[in-house]
Amino acid sequence: MLATRNLGTEGLAVSDIGLGCMGMSFAYGPDERDDNESIKTIHRALELGCTFFDTAEAYGPYTNEELLGRALDGKRDQAVIATKFGFTFDADGVVNGTDSRPAHVREAVEGSLRRLYTDRIDLLYQHRLDPKVPIEETVGAMAELVHEGKVLYLGLSEVGEDTIRRANAAHPISALQSEYSLWERNLEPVIIPLLRQLGIGLVPFAPLGRGFLTGAVKRAEEYPEGDYRRGDPRYQGANFDANMRAASIVREIASRHNATPGQIALSWLLHKGPDIVPIPGTKHVRYLEENLGASKVHLSADDMSTLDGALTPDKIAGPRYNERQATLINR
Repeated sequence: MLATRNLGTEGLAVSDIGLGCMGMSFAYGPDERDDNESIKTIHRALELGCTFFDTAEAYGPYTNEELLGRALDGKRDQAVIATKFGFTFDADGVVNGTDSRPAHVREAVEGSLRRLYTDRIDLLYQHRLDPKVPIEETVGAMAELVHEGKVLYLGLSEVGEDTIRRANAAHPISALQSEYSLWERNLEPVIIPLLRQLGIGLVPFAPLGRGFLTGAVKRAEEYPEGDYRRGDPRYQGANFDANMRAASIVREIASRHNATPGQIALSWLLHKGPDIVPIPGTKHVRYLEENLGASKVHLSADDMSTLDGALTPDKIAGPRYNERQATLINR
């Protein structure tokens, strides 16, 4: 069984590794989706003590929340559900903007509650900052939902130092969700020290380096249309070759520990502090079991130092987002 970690200082307790549900119904090619297997994966997670499930209205949109809601029917009290709001969608379900006005916050949460078949959201994130709405207004609306019992704890995603400070002053923030891994270290100079100063936990998404840290990825052009990896700069051309070389150290350490490369990447995060809870995504039971096994992998100080030095930002080729996606990041 997994251990428990606290996110923030308001009382939010979760398993030390969570499950990112996005890929069950979004971002990858439709041929890879299987709701029955995804539901089995969620149920197996609960059996193994994984209590923390991450979704968002944007995943689908909407269908991922519905899937998680179905999977947790009759099991709701065993789970901690995190979901996100903040985007608007066109008629085809494609993100076409942000909206964190207070009225929209309430509308979005009511929709999430219906789709998740629940009376409360354990952790509610603003998915991306809305530059048109002061963060204090958005957090104020989120706080009203906390007072009403519809939301228990608040979070932010992919925001910078000033936004974190202002949001936390308006209402305690329990968690920041942002990309962080051996592969992506942009949070280390400023954001992680700030989170610890304020007592905010960190929930790293893409903790396996978008697959590179597992060693089981292909070039961008080998993925089907509709798969996000076709447009990921780090999967393309010479970037792909450089990144596979950089990740080789993870495979070397994995062989010494009789572990998988993914387990080493996740163990590195767990060793970075008790306030960090990664949420590797998978839609298959076998990969879930592998990921959760990372909690049993012990890395020595020498292992950590080697990994820290081998995957510095200058060794990773290509930006982590394409130009359009990068405009949504508040850093």
